[in-house]
Amino acid sequence: MAASLGVVESGAEPEPLCPVRIAREALARPVRRRGRELESAIFEAVLDQLTSGGYARLTMEGVAAAARTGKAALYRRWASKADLVVDALDATLSRPHDIPDLGAARAELLQLIEVFVDAMGSPAGTALQALMGELSQQQAEVFKDFIVQRVIEPTKEAILDILRRGVERGDVRPGAVTPLVADVVPAMLMFQVKACDRDRLPPDFAVRLVDDVLVPLIRQP
Repeated sequence: MAASLGVVESGAEPEPLCPVRIAREALARPVRRRGRELESAIFEAVLDQLTSGGYARLTMEGVAAAARTGKAALYRRWASKADLVVDALDATLSRPHDIPDLGAARAELLQLIEVFVDAMGSPAGTALQALMGELSQQQAEVFKDFIVQRVIEPTKEAILDILRRGVERGDVRPGAVTPLVADVVPAMLMFQVKACDRDRLPPDFAVRLVDDVLVPLIRQP
């Protein structure tokens, strides 16, 4: 009688749990992480959402869910998604580094540009490209200082160091060591990032930029 009424007897076998449901519930549960481990998961989620959905669709809630943490963990440190995006890019984007003395300004400039192109192909660089390609002029103001201070200015300073070293060696004319000449490289590279498809850059792009544009600007007469 009990079975006919839908009552499960005490000795009856429980219904098997659905593996898909178990996995879904497990993935939805927050993971207890702290410090750098949690920060890395959050930043990874930011880069992924920027690349896949863009800045407009990125939300604090979405980042928290992807990082498997609570929204409170984000809002305790970042007041807005703009602050979060800046910190994520700052922490993950490779920093321009000093190019060693290779004996010629051409070789050093070529290495610097190749390093920049590789950085733009990294997860952080791809996210930065997605961000720059989407933002309106008003939104871009929020990130302008970051891009200038974190990407453009360090690149220009690295170029000026290369040119000064070239003057000492004699393969760069002294008048070429100017901020305007140093602007050429980041201007060309940022144009490629902003207006062109990096995946379609010709394989000899770095060589052509150096040989067709930079060397004529800096070489001795």
